[in-house]
Amino acid sequence: MKRRDFVQYAGLGAGALMMPSLLLGKDIPTEALLEPGMDALIKKNMADVALNTAKSLGATYADARIGRYLNQYVFTREDKVQNVVNTESFGIGIRVIANGTWGFASTNSVTADGIKKATEQAVAIAKANSKIQKEPVKLAPVNAYGEVSWKTPIKKDFKEVPVSEKVDLLLSANAAALENGADYVNSALFMINEQKYFASTDGSYIDQDIHRLWPTFRVTAIDKSAGTFKTRENMSAPVGMGYEYMDGLESEKLEGPAGLRLYRNSYDMVEDATVAAKQAKEKLTAKSVDAGKYDLVLEPNHLGLTIHESVGHPLELDRVLGYEANYAGTSFASLDKLKSGNFKYGSDVVNLVADKTQVGSLGAVGYDDEGVKTKKWDLVRNGILTNFQAIRDQVHMIDQNESHGCCYAQSWDDVQFQRMPNVSLEPGKDKYSISEMIKDVEKGIYIAGRGSYSIDQQRYNFQFGGTVFYEIKNGEIVGMLEDVAYQSNTQEFWNSCVKICDESDYRLFGTFFDGKGQPSQSSAVSHGSSTARFNDVNVINTGRSI
Repeated sequence: MKRRDFVQYAGLGAGALMMPSLLLGKDIPTEALLEPGMDALIKKNMADVALNTAKSLGATYADARIGRYLNQYVFTREDKVQNVVNTESFGIGIRVIANGTWGFASTNSVTADGIKKATEQAVAIAKANSKIQKEPVKLAPVNAYGEVSWKTPIKKDFKEVPVSEKVDLLLSANAAALENGADYVNSALFMINEQKYFASTDGSYIDQDIHRLWPTFRVTAIDKSAGTFKTRENMSAPVGMGYEYMDGLESEKLEGPAGLRLYRNSYDMVEDATVAAKQAKEKLTAKSVDAGKYDLVLEPNHLGLTIHESVGHPLELDRVLGYEANYAGTSFASLDKLKSGNFKYGSDVVNLVADKTQVGSLGAVGYDDEGVKTKKWDLVRNGILTNFQAIRDQVHMIDQNESHGCCYAQSWDDVQFQRMPNVSLEPGKDKYSISEMIKDVEKGIYIAGRGSYSIDQQRYNFQFGGTVFYEIKNGEIVGMLEDVAYQSNTQEFWNSCVKICDESDYRLFGTFFDGKGQPSQSSAVSHGSSTARFNDVNVINTGRSI
């Protein structure tokens, strides 16, 4: 990536911080996105070159991943288009076990000769690593699926939608924000298509076509006389869907407090930008919160980030085992807590699940990057810790013999390893709405949208902000608040969860940018929940000096 391009992208919002990891491959013209990739039969033949070469060199296991990654990003600000970026990356990654040890190599020369050389390198690396390997790799068994395929169930392929239509949508959202009080606004569309082919010596040949999309914006309102400004970001979620998400036609627009619009199934960006501008202006004169204990009513778009940091990360087995300690920390949820069978992660109403099959989610795939069919499993059931997230070479460490199917690599030239699946809070079983929940609160705060946060290296003590905050008194919303953040620890917080709205309020939050590993990789993951109430949580004022 050119430095000039990076500097340009770096001013385009929070997502731009991860541009180097997303902009993989070479620049291509827009029409090249529609060109067909390599035929499946040819991919099978090329994968077999890797598998056969690896076995001939003494490897006891091998897998090959042929990947074609297509990306399109559209950036705008106010009434101008800042950039349209199209990229393509194509190559193969080969992973082997030789002498009981992993080896990996990759190449963008997807020819018989190029693949053979890369496989030879992977085996050589494994044999060299085996000299310091203390215990041989132990793989959980996996089914041989033969030749199968899976595709994100989309209705409209983003690659077939004209760029002009995408630009018009973003500029319309910008115009709506400016007309309703915003002084500045930037917006973007991130669209990704992963065409992935996996083959292994276990007997699977898996062809997958994965689509993800993320609309985002940020509006800013300025009080020139006071010299202050406030921002409000979008209330959309990145999704594992096609461009139909942007149509706004099938969206169930759930009415939130104080006119807030909450979206599911599809997204009305212009409407959200309109409300965002009004709320950004309202934030300029909002009351600053009084620190103290409050009952918190947390909507899914906000709660998803808290789930990500306080549940998703600490329950990754490699983090529990200390493999991530140098980069991202460890976990308070140690092995002994799982083995005890009675560790109280949350209250009795808290049921947290991992799910790689959830339709519309970012993490939804048919098979993971080591050929394991994806599934759903419990992490916390009735408040009790019941499992971690683990892959083929890890599950024996927690006395299990089946991978959870959550192995992933961000590209063909990165080695696959354990990544967070979709982790979600199950909705309440009884019919219960947001308005009913607010009526049950005497002193509380309703929080919607993501904000800044901080959490320690064991994912235990934390602080979370949000996008918009409303004060609740005696069962009613009485006005907007500012400078709100809540502090707690993971176990205390989830044990304070007393009520969860039913499935009619269930929505997804997500991120394209879950970073992990050295060298670092990004993955996309969603977190679902209904609005939930947490009692007696400590709230601080972030705008007042101590």
